[in-house]
Amino acid sequence: MPFHIKLMISIVTAITAAVAFYMQGQIGHVREQYLIAFLGLFMVFAMWLFPEVKREERPNRNKQSA
Repeated sequence: MPFHIKLMISIVTAITAAVAFYMQGQIGHVREQYLIAFLGLFMVFAMWLFPEVKREERPNRNKQSA
């Protein structure tokens, strides 16, 4: 995934988690508030930590040599 797309997705995810964290705090859901904060940070961290899968072309093994 290109760097600028990954960066934009990270920013949108962080903003969404921050808004949800604030809203859950306003209605008194403290446990859910911290769960949202953890999941938001985990999603951003995991996107940068784990590389994208890239498949390499392998020779076709089904062809029989004559």
